[in-house]
Amino acid sequence: MRFGILIALLMAAVYLTSQPAPREQVGPLPGGGFLLNSGWRLTPAGRQIPLDTLPMASVLSADGRFLVVLNGGYLPPSLIVLRTDTMEEVGRTPVPDGWLGLVFSPDGSRLYVGGGSQASVFEFSFSDGTLKMTRQFAIVEERKRTHTDFIGDVTLSPDGRLIYAAALFHNAIYVINPQSGRVIERWSTAGRPYRIVFHPDGKSFFVTSWSDGVLVHHNAINGERLQTVRLGAHPTDIVWRPTAAEEAEDEELRPWAARLFIPAANTNTLYVVGVSPGKILQVTETVNLAMTPRQPLGMTPSAATLDPTGKRLYVVCSDVNALAVVDLSEARSAVLGFVPTGWYPTAARVLPDRRIVVLNGRGLRSYPNPRGPNPTRRVAPVHEGQSSVEYVGRIQKGSASVIDPFTEEDLERYSNMVLANSPYRDEVLDDAGVAPGNPIPTAPGGESPIQHVIYIVKENRTYDQVLGDLGKGNGDPSLTLFGEDITPNHHKLAREFVLFDNFYVSADVSADGHNWSAAAIANDYVQKMWPNSYGRRRRHYDYEGQERTALPPAGYLWSNALAAGLTVRNYGWWVTNGPVRPTGEIQVASVRDPALAKHTNWNYRGFDLEYPDVERAKVFLDDLREMEKTGKMPRLLCLRLGNDHTSGVAPGRVAPKSAVADNDYALGLVVEGISRSRFWAKSAIFVLEDDAQNGPDHVDSHRAPAFILSPYTRRGIIDSRMYNTTSMLRTMELILGLRPMTLFDAGARPMHAAFAQEPDLRPYTAEKPRVSLNERNPAEGTAAARLSAEFDYSEADRIDDDAMNVILWRALRGSEPPPPRRSFFAR
Repeated sequence: MRFGILIALLMAAVYLTSQPAPREQVGPLPGGGFLLNSGWRLTPAGRQIPLDTLPMASVLSADGRFLVVLNGGYLPPSLIVLRTDTMEEVGRTPVPDGWLGLVFSPDGSRLYVGGGSQASVFEFSFSDGTLKMTRQFAIVEERKRTHTDFIGDVTLSPDGRLIYAAALFHNAIYVINPQSGRVIERWSTAGRPYRIVFHPDGKSFFVTSWSDGVLVHHNAINGERLQTVRLGAHPTDIVWRPTAAEEAEDEELRPWAARLFIPAANTNTLYVVGVSPGKILQVTETVNLAMTPRQPLGMTPSAATLDPTGKRLYVVCSDVNALAVVDLSEARSAVLGFVPTGWYPTAARVLPDRRIVVLNGRGLRSYPNPRGPNPTRRVAPVHEGQSSVEYVGRIQKGSASVIDPFTEEDLERYSNMVLANSPYRDEVLDDAGVAPGNPIPTAPGGESPIQHVIYIVKENRTYDQVLGDLGKGNGDPSLTLFGEDITPNHHKLAREFVLFDNFYVSADVSADGHNWSAAAIANDYVQKMWPNSYGRRRRHYDYEGQERTALPPAGYLWSNALAAGLTVRNYGWWVTNGPVRPTGEIQVASVRDPALAKHTNWNYRGFDLEYPDVERAKVFLDDLREMEKTGKMPRLLCLRLGNDHTSGVAPGRVAPKSAVADNDYALGLVVEGISRSRFWAKSAIFVLEDDAQNGPDHVDSHRAPAFILSPYTRRGIIDSRMYNTTSMLRTMELILGLRPMTLFDAGARPMHAAFAQEPDLRPYTAEKPRVSLNERNPAEGTAAARLSAEFDYSEADRIDDDAMNVILWRALRGSEPPPPRRSFFAR
């Protein structure tokens, strides 16, 4: 009997070990929690309350009975009122625009909101949980407003007599008299003023500069700058903590009447600034919030809140989905641990009963939505924010985590959860050499036979939209829009080289997508501003090198390569186009990154949907021929091929099939040219989409086509391991010997499994287009054409992508589109 049981157990063990591991992909995890497209897990603590898109600020009513939350994301902004005892929603009030600024009058009867793109401050009356808009204080009248007229933080003087408002892009503080409703002062401050906090005496106030990395102390009477203190990159919140009488006996605290706690989002650091009785400021401490000793940048500390006892500070670490718990009971601060939150927390507040409320900008989870609303309905204009339309910005709603007071044992358990949720480990930074039998080193410093990395970034397509009809891999042909007749090269490359059917982009839209693709992160400026831009309130796109505050914490792939002494060549990244000239002549007016300018091919035109990708390919191939003559090719070449974005059915513009076929042929020509060059034996071409916002996918809205094309790739296989944008960056960094830029690429899974030990030098032959590359939409026509004509195609993503997807399907398939499966990030 026992022998039979033993045999049965052994047979079961053999069976189980012979079975392939469960497919790891975005969605719920078997043991609880959720796996994100970033490769990180979510296991939020506490009770979860649904909110709206990008909740980013909260304020407690004077009696403590209500908490007001400002939602400032893609959907029309709103104010949600929650009862603090039950956290029940008791009201939701629209606001024309709102961004960060939220403050009650001293008596609690009025609420003031920073009006964002409305260049205003909005006043609401407040009574027993009910909000009603009463006045709008317009700082710039409507007919004169531009995208630079943007109001962020708002506060009141301690006596409640004056309103102070941060003009984000004018680098100024406006003072408004609420009695007259007039602006009475305008004072210059440091770049991109983020937070305004008053000294309790009301005679001065402090401002953090989002772009200059400083804290400025101003006289509240005349705006004079009293002192400027240099901190780290992207200081955001300010928490004032007075020195208690018993603490004044401590020699280290004696000189300071108070301390200011200021997180800096482009660092891993909390800065502590002492304030003397005479108001002299000095940095007294820097607190490292990193989870491990060697962790790269990427914590993104962006907000903080103080426990009612004054003994603990909770710091919001946005990109690691956690609160850092800092002990302030001694002169020297100490990080006690971490608490897991929802996705991308933006703010926190401690209630009088010591419960912590954390606002999660992106909510709780991601999952497919096959029974979504029928997209054959007329798509509402984006500014109306019709929540039934499954566009990623619209359905990615936030939440609040309500966390009960916790013990030291609870904190230890929470800290272990936060560490386990991260795929990053310090060991990935070690120089471990070369993986046995693999051309990709396991860490920087190892040798690789691959010497040249060609990085190509395209625009906005999902996996199913392009490769769903491939006939192998996890595809849904019913969702394919640009099939093999339009993209023969994409299909041929996927068959001849490696098919990745479980690859996810790290971004939602192009604004964060090009930052993730180049820098392994989209910083807090990009994350907090793009929803306002895409919601068509601030009609401006400045996320690709145009705005200094959008610069990432550790540079771009190319800047790190240059810093390491590697040769670089740029084709279309971070460029401003000049007039269109014949191919081979200068197309670029300027390059936004000075370090990149002298390494840029100025004949290669940047994003311009009216300029063929095939012409871009010709410019690259001309360059390649010159490299052949000299025998020298840069170590890193970065190309943008973006015409798969399409112009929809806009009258007179390139038709969608032609635009994507042009992109497909250009990619094929580039790959063919490299594969037939003298450099092929030592090259690898990496191709991905910057984002996947503009189409359906049956697995997840972030799943997208990706390619690695090299003599060293394992030809003809399907690699279904879960990879993402930072996996590709990590793999390129390992080849080039570069250190990771952030903890995201440091912790990403390298794509070793796609590579073989022995090279296969067969060249690639480009497939010629099967449709015309020159077809244009009719000059006039349908309602869809009229809608497309209204879109702005001057930069990526200045259009209604949800409407564009419906237009493309109807134009190309001649039928109504199926309901797409999209992700959304709240229940």
